[in-house]
Amino acid sequence: MKRLLQITAVVAGLALLGAMLVPAPALAAKEIKIGVIYPLTGGAAAAGRELRAGAELAAQLCNEAHGDIDMTMAKASGIQSMGGAKITLIFKDHEGNPTLGADLAKKLILDDKVDGILGCYHSSVTKTVSAVCEQYGVPMINGSSTSPGLTERGFKWFWRTTPHDRWFTKDLFDFLVGLSDGKVRGVKAVPREDINLMASACENSEWGSYVSKVIQEMAAEYDFKLRKSLLYSDKSPDLSSEVRSLKASKASVLLFASYTSDAILMVKTLKTQKVQPRIIWGQDAGFDKPEFRSTLGDAIEGILTRSVFLPQVVQIKPVAGQVNSLYKAKTGNDLGGASARAFTGLQTWIHVLEMAGSSEPAAIQKAANAIEIPGKELVVPWAGVKFADTGSEMGQNIMGSGLIGQYQKGANGQMGVEIVYPFDVASADMIYPFPQW
Repeated sequence: MKRLLQITAVVAGLALLGAMLVPAPALAAKEIKIGVIYPLTGGAAAAGRELRAGAELAAQLCNEAHGDIDMTMAKASGIQSMGGAKITLIFKDHEGNPTLGADLAKKLILDDKVDGILGCYHSSVTKTVSAVCEQYGVPMINGSSTSPGLTERGFKWFWRTTPHDRWFTKDLFDFLVGLSDGKVRGVKAVPREDINLMASACENSEWGSYVSKVIQEMAAEYDFKLRKSLLYSDKSPDLSSEVRSLKASKASVLLFASYTSDAILMVKTLKTQKVQPRIIWGQDAGFDKPEFRSTLGDAIEGILTRSVFLPQVVQIKPVAGQVNSLYKAKTGNDLGGASARAFTGLQTWIHVLEMAGSSEPAAIQKAANAIEIPGKELVVPWAGVKFADTGSEMGQNIMGSGLIGQYQKGANGQMGVEIVYPFDVASADMIYPFPQW
């Protein structure tokens, strides 16, 4: 009996010694749970499908080594500083409902015990979800909500990778100034008076309302005349009265902030009422979805949309082409603004976790505030990802940028999107003015 106790003690001692000799990462958890809250049903379900596919692809590249992809996170399997811990995504559907989004965030935090949150596309939902994360001290990275107000609240547990609508709208006005200065590829200088009258129609949630406000501010700053500024419900079954009002304004430039279903309805109604502006510009979202293109067909030729990713980016960034090929094999579509931003949002989560070496909130917070991801790692044409950790835009990526594309029919008869801004990376001559319906 005495000898048995001695043997047991030796075994226990060896086990303890072995544990002490094992490097810390090897003892780390083998799973990192990220709650992902997107609109998977409802009017923005098309965007939700893209967002989910983009996030899933980023997780796949992290969890399974892809040595042929020129990204640090794809070179090995899992989070290396945490012993190869794998990323597990837990998806929830907020249906475009801010209250539901907040409830889902609480369930993910309290029941699923997630290490962090990614989401939520709708700025109105991101607003409530981020408030829950702030309350519980749970890190949230946002890849695709663009209301400027989200990073003006001084939150300590919220970071946003995408540029916001103030930046994107400035791009639009700089583009219009360039159009009048003769800087747009394939277009002679356009007299300012030809594009000086504007009208806008934006959906009336957190996102669209803020876009409408920014358009008003920048129209005044750039000395354009905003003749009409409308807000409408994205769930409206009919937009005839709004379009009649836009037509009556006689504006030569029409600006929109719309989700998928209302963007399609808006363009159908513009065509039915034969509204004929010189320029139609959409603030990404519904104007950048495959369903927008497939539903409306040739009617969208000449429409402008801002984005952070267009297929022509692959000509500038080889890594974007590598990832786009995988995404196209997975979904049948090229990366778009939503999917590329979702991919980048989760990629940022992976870099932050790698730097933190821990799933502890304080370690993640410290890493997020210090992280700097070089642009060469990203599919989007940004200088990189680096978050402001002080000031009026705390948590905002200060290295992002936008693109403006135009729907054009290619030589193969297929509708695509060509880059028209920034001017130095334009991929085709601009169609101007907007063609007759």
